[in-house]
Amino acid sequence: MSEQIIVLEKLVKRFPVGDGEFTALSDINITFDKGEFSGIVGPSGSGKTTLLNIIGSLDSPTEGTATVMGQQISKLSHKQAAQLRNLHIGFIFQVYNLLPVYTVFENVEFALILQNRSAAERKKAVMEALEWVGLENMANKKPSKLSGGEGQRVAIARAMVKLPDLVLADEPTANLDAKNAHIILKMMKKLNEELKTTFLFSTHDEKVMAYMNRLIHLEDGKVAKDEIVTAKTVS
Repeated sequence: MSEQIIVLEKLVKRFPVGDGEFTALSDINITFDKGEFSGIVGPSGSGKTTLLNIIGSLDSPTEGTATVMGQQISKLSHKQAAQLRNLHIGFIFQVYNLLPVYTVFENVEFALILQNRSAAERKKAVMEALEWVGLENMANKKPSKLSGGEGQRVAIARAMVKLPDLVLADEPTANLDAKNAHIILKMMKKLNEELKTTFLFSTHDEKVMAYMNRLIHLEDGKVAKDEIVTAKTVS
């Protein structure tokens, strides 16, 4: 039996705008099982990033419920939400958000320092993560010495180093050329298959959609279509 890792029920998100409100998400009912490689797709302004932020406990629904790893997001304190992210969720953004004064190794290691892991544990885990993304020889380089594709691979290593149950990727290939985008997507697909990590993307990029097993189409904050698709195979 599949394990449900995300359950969204009657989810609504509104934002105050002037004297009124803007409804970014309306009546969202979706579940995701452990190990899925899925995409939330749709044009800019359709609510993709808002939905990803709620799933990642960076925001809360206005109405309805979002349950992630068995925890209801709206009932979490700031500390509990931070702990959920720290222990169970990895984030990959279109902007890599690497700390420029630190090396590649130190950027990836940061998540493990927050978990109070020992130095020996951290070193082993960081080097394994860098090996997964093919950057073990760049551990001592600063982000300024990396190409765009390499920077995004470091961001993937940083997200994966703590072996999260869930990785949320918001337009992760937006700043990459087609060749690097495919390298990155194959890498994430391989990690999904080998480690059984659940990946959930927000995207409107056709290249990204081609790798998904499931696509949830958002239009004006509502689910227009939820479909199982045939994804590219990873060689």
